[in-house]
Amino acid sequence: MAPASPRFRFPPEGAWPRAGRKMADSGKGRPAAGGGKAPTAEQVVARFNRLRQEQRGLASKAAELELELNEHSLVIETLRDVDPTRKCYRMVGGILVERTVKEVLPALESNKEQISKIIASLNQQLQAKGRELNEFREQHQIRLVGEEEPRQPPGDGAGGAAAKGGSAGVLVS
Repeated sequence: MAPASPRFRFPPEGAWPRAGRKMADSGKGRPAAGGGKAPTAEQVVARFNRLRQEQRGLASKAAELELELNEHSLVIETLRDVDPTRKCYRMVGGILVERTVKEVLPALESNKEQISKIIASLNQQLQAKGRELNEFREQHQIRLVGEEEPRQPPGDGAGGAAAKGGSAGVLVS
């Protein structure tokens, strides 16, 4: 029988998770409840970057919908001045369909209202994500590159952070 190909090497015995044991990263960067270990600096940075990416995604989606809302407003404003029996074309699911202005205008206004509601919802989510991000930064003493080190209140003295049992903080680029 031929020896196993070098591409198919198995980890040493004991490296596989056993039934009943959870993998080390099952907490996804969150500290375990109770007296578990605190997350490593790498886990804190990874979670912080993930939160920042989620916030950026929400912001970009809100901006995209704002542009779409402006387009809807422009088209509605233009069609209000046009004869209601005039033909117009509307893209529905990638297909251009012929309709009249009086058929298209109510649908556009309805879409505009729905987009406005979605934008309001995204803005609420964006604010909540911002608060979560700031709380996470404060909790883990995260500073961004180029950001000044926060000044300690005069009452803390030199051993303030060590006496509280806090970490030295994490620097994120």
